[in-house]
Amino acid sequence: MKYLILIQSNPRSLAVWETLSDDERMAFGRGHMELGEEMSEAGVYVASEGLADPSLARFVSVREGQTIVSDGPYAEVKEHLAGFYLIDVPSLDEAVAWAAKVPDAANTEVEVRPILDMSGWEF
Repeated sequence: MKYLILIQSNPRSLAVWETLSDDERMAFGRGHMELGEEMSEAGVYVASEGLADPSLARFVSVREGQTIVSDGPYAEVKEHLAGFYLIDVPSLDEAVAWAAKVPDAANTEVEVRPILDMSGWEF
């Protein structure tokens, strides 16, 4: 079963980030790289990425056949998706165990969410 481990940026995580030295920030980044390697070696890794600043995002909708594009999140948004890991493991418990290894989990929380399996659906 596939699970998405979601990493959020929020006021609490940003406050922690501001207290880190350059060396600690580098170690944090290395921690993410090492986790990806560990997941790959364990055969559970599907994908992972950090996401660019939300100011670079665009919202897209279609109304009456017209594509409407607007700038990404409004100033009042205090939390945004900063990155993710997509893993394939047999159980939620195993997904939670991997999520506990995400460097961000030491300072804030990460979310584990099952991927909806639509492979058996008939359309």
